[in-house]
Amino acid sequence: MGCSFSGLNALYDAVNGGGDVWINENRFRIVRQLGEGGFAYVFLVKEVISDTSNPGLSNKFKDSSHLSDDGTYAMKKVLIQNTEQLELVKEEIRVSSLFTHRNLLPLLDHGIIAVKAAPDQSWKHEAYLLFPVHLDGTLLDNATAMKANKEFFSTSDVLQIFRQLCAGLKHMHSFDPPYAHNDVKPGNVLLTHRKGQPPLAVLMDFGSTRPARRQIRSRSEALQLQEWASEHVSAPFRAPELWDCPSQCDIDERTDIWSLGCTLYAIMYGVSPFEYALGESGGSLQLAIVNAQIKWPAGPKPPYPEALHQFVTWMLQPQGTVRPRIDDIIIHVDKLISKFSQ
Repeated sequence: MGCSFSGLNALYDAVNGGGDVWINENRFRIVRQLGEGGFAYVFLVKEVISDTSNPGLSNKFKDSSHLSDDGTYAMKKVLIQNTEQLELVKEEIRVSSLFTHRNLLPLLDHGIIAVKAAPDQSWKHEAYLLFPVHLDGTLLDNATAMKANKEFFSTSDVLQIFRQLCAGLKHMHSFDPPYAHNDVKPGNVLLTHRKGQPPLAVLMDFGSTRPARRQIRSRSEALQLQEWASEHVSAPFRAPELWDCPSQCDIDERTDIWSLGCTLYAIMYGVSPFEYALGESGGSLQLAIVNAQIKWPAGPKPPYPEALHQFVTWMLQPQGTVRPRIDDIIIHVDKLISKFSQ
């Protein structure tokens, strides 16, 4: 990986029992665990500067905009059990390092180490990825709390949050060939509340990100794509072509546009537009998605403008080939922002 860890024993003891972690030449103190999922754990860490000759992370970046004022960061620890998982983490690191946009979470530093839990066990690996920390939580966290209190984002904040997600995705879709995030959803959007301004929205987690364009030319290729999507793309936000892929088709970055439409709905109402199907007797999430059967819940009073509902419906077209692209979405959202901010 081109990275080395110093203080390996201290690192292993720290993450398992509290203490200091070294990522390359920089030292961090674990403050607390922020979350976990699958084989990954996220910790709040604070940089420790003990040697004035080593200014730490600030020495590594010409652009200081992602550096913390108080030295706190988020550190993701991934437990790697086999070669396939190791390759996936390496690909996540490679892809994350490509993106430089204020609405995409930057990877600040990383390393992969080999560890043995016991002398008689084989070597396994652990990856450590360092990111800026956003302590206001995800869009999902915020939406869940607001739903419990029967609160809603204003129309202006809905559009401003959404506009920032569009800007981040445009950066990814502008590569040649373009990249698809493949898992746009409220749980992968970090929000930071700012006084007198709309929340800052940052898209994170590039573990499912891949080159967007794929040519499917056989039934086996279609089934492989569906199987991959079932593992890497969250079901309530997964585009129809990833549920039921034709044997002859071209897949492109507009799978993200479908997820983006679902996410705009979720910014307004706190859930995917298709999750209602999970609560219905005989309901099918897949059928609701493939047929684009959207249900509109009761919203704030006054309700969101009909133009927002039409905007969501425009993105949630079952045929990916007629779905708008990110540039079309940005033109439209900018018009809505201009209209509803007056």
